[in-house]
Amino acid sequence: MRRGFVLGKFMPFHAGHQFLCDVASNLVDELTVLVCTRDCEPIDGQRRFDWVSQSVRRNVRVVHLHRDIPQEPAEHPDFWTIWKAVIAEYHPKPIDTVFGSETYVTKLAETLDAAPFIVDLPRDSVPISARQIRANPAAHWDFIPPAVRPDYQTRICLLGPESTGKTTLANALGYPVIPEYGRSYDAQFRQGQNWTAADFIALSQGHIALRREIAARSGPVCIEDTDLIQTMAWADFLLGKIPEPLLDIAAGWTAATHYILLTPDVPWTNDGTRYTGDSAARTRFLECLITLLNRYDLRYDVITGADWAARTQSASKLVADISRHQP
Repeated sequence: MRRGFVLGKFMPFHAGHQFLCDVASNLVDELTVLVCTRDCEPIDGQRRFDWVSQSVRRNVRVVHLHRDIPQEPAEHPDFWTIWKAVIAEYHPKPIDTVFGSETYVTKLAETLDAAPFIVDLPRDSVPISARQIRANPAAHWDFIPPAVRPDYQTRICLLGPESTGKTTLANALGYPVIPEYGRSYDAQFRQGQNWTAADFIALSQGHIALRREIAARSGPVCIEDTDLIQTMAWADFLLGKIPEPLLDIAAGWTAATHYILLTPDVPWTNDGTRYTGDSAARTRFLECLITLLNRYDLRYDVITGADWAARTQSASKLVADISRHQP
């Protein structure tokens, strides 16, 4: 049994890290990746642990060290002794090979009585660094693994009452689209009637699952055709209240980067899945959406007017401005 070991901060985890872990896993029977994080660092440690866990091969063991200990030998005279003891806590079994893409791997391997294996030190195979991605994620998108992409993505969500052009606009903006799952759910299960709280829970979970997978396969900008905010507004509209389990989902949910709210200034049309063209009802629905956006302190802009071309032009400009100012 040959055991390998990789240590890193992964801020963020990128294609170079992926390459390192894949090479290492090819050379040992058992590979452990230690994700080292501290409170003072700019990216949450649990998020980094999740990125690595979701990205490495299934036979790779990922563990999380969250502790404020010296990061450089100059910071403490017992630097290597400290790290040897810490690593032994998380990997008590003997380590045969230490893998990495930095020169410190040689000294770390010596400290652990293991052999060093340095992978792509000059970054010829995978020319990327975490610093480059932090500085400009969009410019280095191809080096960001699927599990990491949603955290660096500009996701713009379209909301609005029925028949305000959300789906048409989403498809007209020229970016990957996360479709509205609610319409599919309604057509398959409810056909416009007998909605229950359980339906809205299932609908929201389905949409979130689809969104995660589509976002991971999309570019730096994607458009979401409604989300949990719209689902909560529909629950309030059809049930008279928002079910508590739906509020629980909202407590741990990842909102879009920005929202575009479409007002019901355009005529209502019945496409076979509509519920009401009543002007007062559409206005109440809009007010509910605004209340929810403000409750969760979400950033949004409102697009008004009856001219479809003007609405599309306004939305296109908003998307361009929002994505341009994202880090």
